[in-house]
Amino acid sequence: MALDNITAFQVFGSIALGLMCFKIVTKFLPWVYINIIGPKFLGPKLNIRSMGGWAVVTGSTDGIGRAYAKALAKRGFSLVLISRSLSKLEDVAKEIENECKVEIKIIDVDFQNSDEIYDKIKAGIEGLDIGVLVNNVGVGYPYPEYFHNYYQQNPKILLDMISVNIHSVTHMCALVLPVMLSRKKGLIINVSSTTSSIPASLLTIYSGTKAFVDKFSEDLQTEYRASGIRVQCIKPGYVSTKMSKLRPSLSSPTPDTYVASALSMLGYATTTTGYLPHEFVHITYNFMKYLTCEPFVSSVFLKYYLKLRKLALKRMSQKK
Repeated sequence: MALDNITAFQVFGSIALGLMCFKIVTKFLPWVYINIIGPKFLGPKLNIRSMGGWAVVTGSTDGIGRAYAKALAKRGFSLVLISRSLSKLEDVAKEIENECKVEIKIIDVDFQNSDEIYDKIKAGIEGLDIGVLVNNVGVGYPYPEYFHNYYQQNPKILLDMISVNIHSVTHMCALVLPVMLSRKKGLIINVSSTTSSIPASLLTIYSGTKAFVDKFSEDLQTEYRASGIRVQCIKPGYVSTKMSKLRPSLSSPTPDTYVASALSMLGYATTTTGYLPHEFVHITYNFMKYLTCEPFVSSVFLKYYLKLRKLALKRMSQKK
């Protein structure tokens, strides 16, 4: 009887060990390869310079968009910079032209406006050998806020956020894809957010629009992979920009640092945070969810955003 119990224990122990090893092989090792070994030691898997002569970047006057424009220009791409402020576009274009000696076109449009802006964009990019599209333009919350309060403060925000964060991505892809398909190659980089896949209460509209970008990018890649088109969806956490007002640190890199990291992951992951420290936010969330339950984890994140909201409102009241 004792021998039978030992044998049963050994069998179940072997099964448990086998399952653990299976998890390591199928989950952990690919993660290490995608996020560390490949980008850090093997270099970019995708030769983006072969995609074409021009790169189109939306939201290119500040932050991540500006960093992408500079990084692509350094790789020899001519640029189409698209943003709202003509004066800022001219400043960025002059800076990059002086540094990289590449041809640059600028298109000043406000993505909150109607579909007519895309006629202007289409005319501006017509005939160009576009190899890369970076859909970076976006609008977010000034601080975490309850949905009904935010809507009452700015009733137009629902349409504006959908127009900028969703419609710009789909319409820009629709304009550029025919060019890429005719040449059977191209790269589309869609900028989403970490909030799209972790609890983000009090950022409800923003996180919802960014979740759309995730799903759209994933299915777009499946749809066009066989045609030579590559789609990467990046989901940054905090980045040190004018919008975030954060100082550069390991957890909130400069836009240049972040973009260099995200570009190094091309070819390794279709959907990625683009930056290793940001990847640990997802790991922490999944680990907490595994140990407890979804409602509890969501409540923890809610407390964090409520704290940020309280601090923001306090600063605003002090300025009055």
